[in-house]
Amino acid sequence: MSKFVIRNVASGIKFDLKATNGQVIATSEVYTTEAACRNGIASVQKNAPVAGIENQTEEGYAVLTHPKFEMYQDKAGEYRFRLKATNGQVIAVSEGYVAKASCLNGIESVKKNAADAQIVEE
Repeated sequence: MSKFVIRNVASGIKFDLKATNGQVIATSEVYTTEAACRNGIASVQKNAPVAGIENQTEEGYAVLTHPKFEMYQDKAGEYRFRLKATNGQVIAVSEGYVAKASCLNGIESVKKNAADAQIVEE
């Protein structure tokens, strides 16, 4: 079963969404309180399953309304995504992927796993 893992970091609290194989498929910003972190998780659970995919790696891509996954290439040429809530705020981001297909698989994994993932504290 997938899970959101809440953990303390030097600058606050953040979460990772881990797939059933234990691999991190999305991570959050750093929050100042656990309550804010849990609100972020709730937002991912609500928005991920219904979010469209805006493929910013294609020329002339269609701009979607929020919530949405934005797929883009970073300065190193890796593919990444960020999930934006209905208010346009970034609520989760991915690691870098060498292949575009792997990034799309990551998005699909978040869409599939977020809604019913258990929440655990590390």
